Amino acid sequence: MEPKDQVYIKLQKHLDKQAIGFPATRSGVEIKILKHIFTPAEAEIACGLSHKFEPLKSIFSRADHLVDSPEELGTCLDRMQKKGGIESRINNGKMVYCNAPLVVGMYEFQLKRLTTDFIENFNKYTSHKNFGIEFLSTKLPQMRTIPVAKSIHPHHKVSTFDEVATLIQQAEGPFVIYACICRKKKSLEGKSCKKTDRQETCLAIGSMAQMELQSGAGREITRDEAMSIIERNQKEGLVLQPSNTERAEFICSCCGCCCGMLRTHKILPKPLDFWASNFHAKVDKETCERCGACEKRCQVRAVNVSEKKQPAMVNLDRCLGCGVCVPGCPTQSITLVKKPAEVRPPLTREDLHEIIMAGKKGRLGTLKLTGKLIVDSVRTRHMNLIKSLMCSGSGNFMRN
Repeated sequence: MEPKDQVYIKLQKHLDKQAIGFPATRSGVEIKILKHIFTPAEAEIACGLSHKFEPLKSIFSRADHLVDSPEELGTCLDRMQKKGGIESRINNGKMVYCNAPLVVGMYEFQLKRLTTDFIENFNKYTSHKNFGIEFLSTKLPQMRTIPVAKSIHPHHKVSTFDEVATLIQQAEGPFVIYACICRKKKSLEGKSCKKTDRQETCLAIGSMAQMELQSGAGREITRDEAMSIIERNQKEGLVLQPSNTERAEFICSCCGCCCGMLRTHKILPKPLDFWASNFHAKVDKETCERCGACEKRCQVRAVNVSEKKQPAMVNLDRCLGCGVCVPGCPTQSITLVKKPAEVRPPLTREDLHEIIMAGKKGRLGTLKLTGKLIVDSVRTRHMNLIKSLMCSGSGNFMRN
């Protein structure tokens, strides 16, 4: 590393101590990611923030040696937010700021600043086992999966936080629609999505929508327009993944070919150990005609129709409970079942990050997690991950 890189090393170590860490690698590729987002002066300022939203006055008390005035600091922070390096929002009429994790955070905020170099560095970093273990080691996941509307019925007694229409109807605006970062990245890599040719499928709500408007990453839409877009996403077989909070700050509509989260799911031996979902699919063996429609619609390879003329089988270690398979069954043989114990998400993302921070694993915890992944790979004979874990410290955790 060059002497001028020391401030970025300082920032890397600082971010690694936040709720969702940012571990170092031998290659130092994480420094290249930070250089894409922060100038050296901005990196120094970012070291004075935390995972908690704080007002300008509190941050200035730690950064007064870096800028001449609170006003200058506010200008710097606003610029850093527009570049996707930090988050901001308005609390009680005042602007507040905090560090952003790489995922979900800085990466998604690079929608207007994606370059081939950044994509190459992002792929290399998120493929590394250090990042993968850190990402999986959070006490709660940052996102969850909820059922598509046509897969649920009154007898399911779906809670408001698991019903997309209710999430949108009860949310405080504004609503902002923006292009899916994963599909845009895929397009820049010369590949196309197999599920949709639309880019604008991701929805930001409330304070996150306000931030997206400030950065110019999306466009404001009405509540009815938001519902219409989400309905179209469901018809195309996309998986609904909101923030893992009762008050959704965003709703992603994901596909298994582009989405980093769903691609990670397919690599893990027992992905449901790291996922939040209150449902799973179930097949009626008496009426199933083995047509394979459910297998084709599943985005994470959780449903299988064997060649031995057996009914479709649902792998409960892999089924997200997204319900995408349900509307496509011509004999209505596949339905959603609510899990016995409903998991209620935290109220807000601040609450989520506090829970993650309180349960942050140390070195022993990450070693145990690595061991679990290896054992699960052997037991399930799902060997993709274990092979990559054994190859020079690299993996394929969030490779898009």
